Amino acid sequence: MTFAAFSVFVGLVVFAAISPGPAVLMSARTGLTEGMRTGLFLAMGIGAGAVVWASAAMFGLNLLFAAAPALLWALKLGGAAYLLWMAWTLWRHAAEPFVTADSRPVPRSGLSAFRLGLFTQLANPKPAVMFSAIFLGTVPPGTPLWVYAALLAIIFAAETLWNTAVARIFSLDRTRAGYISLKTVIDRSFGGLLALLGIKIAAT
Repeated sequence: MTFAAFSVFVGLVVFAAISPGPAVLMSARTGLTEGMRTGLFLAMGIGAGAVVWASAAMFGLNLLFAAAPALLWALKLGGAAYLLWMAWTLWRHAAEPFVTADSRPVPRSGLSAFRLGLFTQLANPKPAVMFSAIFLGTVPPGTPLWVYAALLAIIFAAETLWNTAVARIFSLDRTRAGYISLKTVIDRSFGGLLALLGIKIAAT
């Protein structure tokens, strides 16, 4: 793998990580409501989910989707249903007050946050297709396995670092103060965006 191809690979992976989607949206809300630490574990789960999709792309999942379109359709419907369920949960609880001793709900455990990040990323099967295109376009046949392992590590790092940064920005006191004052509106906006993303995943 040439340095030029490696540079293109890294650029495409970073672009994929920062593209708005369910993972970034969930990182922002987790940073707002549960703080930086929980956001870090969530981001690690998102990174792990990206590695799962990238690994599937390496083993030709895109070819399987092309041969059996019903499989991709089923995955898209399942992912969309998960996102719509999360959207409904946010909308339904939006009007509940954000009141505890320190104005922050008890954060979920690290494992629970990791699992939420993993499921949120896996709910969108489109990264498998995207990573297939990235690998086909930048990684030549016969590339050693250790290079593939390094590329997967880069994908994990890009997704984790970006979503951790998003969670950090939204965990700042000023950001949280604005959220507390507009909780119902913001939660329903988050829920609406998640619902739109779920519908988009199912429809495209």
